[in-house]
Amino acid sequence: MGNINSNDNQIINIEEEEIRQFSKLAEEGNGDAQIDLGTIKDEVKAYQWYLKSAEGRNNTGRFSVGCCYENGIGIIKDEVKAYQWYLKSAEGGNHEGQNNLGNCYLNGIGTRKDEVKAFQCYLKSAEGGYYTGQYNLGSCYLNGIGTIKDEVKAYQWYLKSVEEGNHEGQSNLGNCFLYGIGTMKDEVKAYQWYLKSAEGRNNTGQFSVGCCYENGIGIIKDEVKAYQWYLKSAEGGNHAGQNNLGNCYLNGIGTIKDEVKAFQCYLKSAEEGYYMGQYNLGSCYLNGIGTIKDEVKAYQCNLGNCFLYGIGTIKDEVKAFQWYLKSAEGGNSMGQFSVGSCYFNGIGTIKDEGKAYQWYRKSAEGGNGDGQYNLGCCYGNGIGTPKDDVKAYQ
Repeated sequence: MGNINSNDNQIINIEEEEIRQFSKLAEEGNGDAQIDLGTIKDEVKAYQWYLKSAEGRNNTGRFSVGCCYENGIGIIKDEVKAYQWYLKSAEGGNHEGQNNLGNCYLNGIGTRKDEVKAFQCYLKSAEGGYYTGQYNLGSCYLNGIGTIKDEVKAYQWYLKSVEEGNHEGQSNLGNCFLYGIGTMKDEVKAYQWYLKSAEGRNNTGQFSVGCCYENGIGIIKDEVKAYQWYLKSAEGGNHAGQNNLGNCYLNGIGTIKDEVKAFQCYLKSAEEGYYMGQYNLGSCYLNGIGTIKDEVKAYQCNLGNCFLYGIGTIKDEVKAFQWYLKSAEGGNSMGQFSVGSCYFNGIGTIKDEGKAYQWYRKSAEGGNGDGQYNLGCCYGNGIGTPKDDVKAYQ
């Protein structure tokens, strides 16, 4: 799924003689020179020169002042002022400002959240040729943010963004080819786009390349390379990569088994909120894998099972169902299976065979073997869906 990208604030080095020249021009009121001086590695002076340029109605300067206020560069962080300067920059036609103004509306930075306005800003930025705006517009179309969901348009805008070298866009274009989003499925092309993204040091692309090598998607299966790419992804801070690196250490995939390292990887992933990392960390505590066995900590990580079976806490089926549902809504196929079972058996919620069937189907589509078996039972016995022996056999 596509995520919205923010603009990066870049600093360049300028030689001393150039600085003197720019200083002279800047003091004479040259807006471009004021912006160039703002790239000097002195955040306070950078902000001051950006502000002079912005006050002279230079739209790039306005954008830069917005970045300073948003990130606390050379000035106290102030999201309202960041929004105001991005707005001025965007109204002056600056495409980076239009993109960042979209971020403000999307995330409620200095203003109220408004997905429609966010979409409109990204559209202006994208049509102006700014690759991050193009990527973000693609994500809007993919997820129906501020506009009607349109996978074909999502694919087309991701494609435009990668033409400008957007590495996050390359990763999402890989997803388009892998899942057939707005284009024909093509695992080889998916791998190729993931690789381009990964080589551009995008940690999501690195994670996806690892998945390709681990599962033989678009490339020959190679567990050593899978491990190596998961390692790069994890080192870059990717939480899914940290989790899968843990799997490598736990099961000896492409590397020597090491339960302590597996635990450490799961811990990092879990601490950043990744649901599979939390699940696996809970299993480590529950079974003493790479750490001392601790049922209380296991309960904190793997809450659904803990409440259901009374592990480290009092049994509470309602809370068990609630935590399974959180896991399921986060895309965890095991959690989806558990929610299906809760609805089927009336555990912590009212019995509902129709909902049980729906959650078993989601779990099955996510590759969960238990979900696939129970989905077959639903079709075979007409549970929550019309009886269908052919689908049951499948």
